[in-house]
Amino acid sequence: MEFSVNHPILFLIVGIIISAVLAQSVYFLIKSVRRAREIKMDKKLVKKTIITAAIFTIAPAVAIVITVAALSQSLGIALPWLRLSVVGSLSYEAIAAANAASGMGTTLAELAGSITASQYVTIAIVMTVSIMVGIWLVPVLAKRYQKGLVNFENKDKKWSDILQNSLFIGMISAFVGYVFCDVSRLWLSEEGKFAVEVKDQMSGAAETVYYTSTSGLVPVFVMLISAALMCVCGLLMKKLNWKWLNDYALPICMVIGMASAIPLTNLLGGIVA
Repeated sequence: MEFSVNHPILFLIVGIIISAVLAQSVYFLIKSVRRAREIKMDKKLVKKTIITAAIFTIAPAVAIVITVAALSQSLGIALPWLRLSVVGSLSYEAIAAANAASGMGTTLAELAGSITASQYVTIAIVMTVSIMVGIWLVPVLAKRYQKGLVNFENKDKKWSDILQNSLFIGMISAFVGYVFCDVSRLWLSEEGKFAVEVKDQMSGAAETVYYTSTSGLVPVFVMLISAALMCVCGLLMKKLNWKWLNDYALPICMVIGMASAIPLTNLLGGIVA
């Protein structure tokens, strides 16, 4: 049987898993509402909380759908749908899939329409198993870690804040480094160009041609556009008192930033001899 990234059996397996997750969500929603009644919480407050939470999930879901669409070209719909519905994150899934493809000597773009079963399984394992580390680390380390932070904060609140901010900045720096990792390639090769071996199909003779590529600048400009939009949202919230924007600023910036990658890729994604 020929392998297909969109085989019905994959959708069946993914559907079962996601159904289980949705069932848990419904279960805890019902439990929460019943508990709210027991402690006699204001019904209007409970209703407002549920509606706000439901609306808040819509905007981030748009960015998730865009990522699913982007990954579906190479990995089909089932796997990205699963990974971005259970535990997964926007930034992690794309990076994990790209790194797995790179480890096999190829790229996600090259795998589109020609991915084999072994390549698909390898990428799925990297995307799925790697992120599960956080699941078992939380019950093993989180309680001790939290206790240590509380004790440290009680002794020296100033340095405790510095430590926590440093940890957060360190996490962000890892993603920022990934944004700039391809930019350095512009200056690493001879005369700032990439050496590409081109073979003549008729004679078989090989010739080395040097190319200049600016595709590494695309993620940099996407990040700058997203950051600028976040600053604009911050100003709107401060100057116009648009407090509602606080819940939507991140997904708005993500969606517009990802959309900007399309014209930027058309402009900077090519190669010039």
